[in-house]
Amino acid sequence: MRLTVLGCSGSFPGPGSPASGYLVEAPHEGRTFRLVLDLGNGAFGALQRYVPDYDVDAVGVTHLHPDHCVDVCSYYVASRYNPRGRRARVPVYGPFGTADRLAAMYGLPLDPGMREVFDFRAWVDVEPTKIGPFVVSVAPARHPVEAYAVRLDHDGRSLVYTGDTGPNPALAELAASANLLLSEATFLHGADNPPDLHLTGRQAGEYAQAAGAGRLVLTHVPPWYDGQRMLADARAAYAGPLELARPGAVYDI
Repeated sequence: MRLTVLGCSGSFPGPGSPASGYLVEAPHEGRTFRLVLDLGNGAFGALQRYVPDYDVDAVGVTHLHPDHCVDVCSYYVASRYNPRGRRARVPVYGPFGTADRLAAMYGLPLDPGMREVFDFRAWVDVEPTKIGPFVVSVAPARHPVEAYAVRLDHDGRSLVYTGDTGPNPALAELAASANLLLSEATFLHGADNPPDLHLTGRQAGEYAQAAGAGRLVLTHVPPWYDGQRMLADARAAYAGPLELARPGAVYDI
């Protein structure tokens, strides 16, 4: 698998990065299969640097806060009015109600909404789902809206993305022995943080250590915090390879 960071700014785009967006690629049936996890503010623009004509095979949305999904609206416009013609509908996986929420964001009638461009499907957290070459498992996150952490397995390798979540026992189980854990680190360790909303850098490190993750990449750091502080907090709990996500970073897993 190859992971490319499209955007990693926490909660809103920052001066140096779009909001959350991640491109994951793997060989499949003689070609490269492209799955995008989240398309927050600005991430669709970044996607076009790496994917000619934004021709991806599927999109997965962890939850319906704008910094993780609003650029699906941009993808809709680019596909709906592309002068080179329409392609087959792109599967979009997300929480229940994703189709209606995105239609409402863009001001479309709920029926058909964006269904002429996208094939909306709900995440299922009971058993793994096959998306192209990936075996995809999800676990409910702890967040004010329906949200999921996502695990991708392919050819004996694994990537786990936390999405947005507060402390969550299911996360360590989902991330067990992951080769790379892409974890949000939004809150400062030791601060009086709201419950069931986000992780600190220290908590991300604790989950990576408990899961035996091979590498930890911290993401979703808000522009008002210093990512180096998040790294230091995570390092206090995690002994493996550790770094901050940055736009354009590529990880071969």
